[in-house]
Amino acid sequence: MQDTKTLIEARMKLYFDGLYHSDTERLGQVFAPGARYVCATGGEVINLGLDEYFPLVDRREPPAARGEPRRDEIVSITMAGDRAALVVAHCAIGERHFTDLLSFIDTAAGWRIIAKVFHYDLIPAPQPQE
Repeated sequence: MQDTKTLIEARMKLYFDGLYHSDTERLGQVFAPGARYVCATGGEVINLGLDEYFPLVDRREPPAARGEPRRDEIVSITMAGDRAALVVAHCAIGERHFTDLLSFIDTAAGWRIIAKVFHYDLIPAPQPQE
């Protein structure tokens, strides 16, 4: 049997693939029903359910379609008992460089994200030298 961190890493691959391809079918395999999407950047906190978040993903042009290089990584996985974990991850879409704090729980359907809290910084792409 695979160890817990390996199972979570497999979910994170689906998560990163879902973001890169703007694919809510993949993301739906990672998020638990009732999960929250919370942005902590800027003045007012954005707190959405999946029924509000997934349409945003569906409308966005996928980074893959723009030929963006993949820029995603798991920074850490911290276990809290046998059924909860916190994953810190980095990824980038366009000029937004995200730090994701992903709370995972072990459900009957496997490890799922129950809350995504994130911050992003705007980092412009390097300009060509003249």
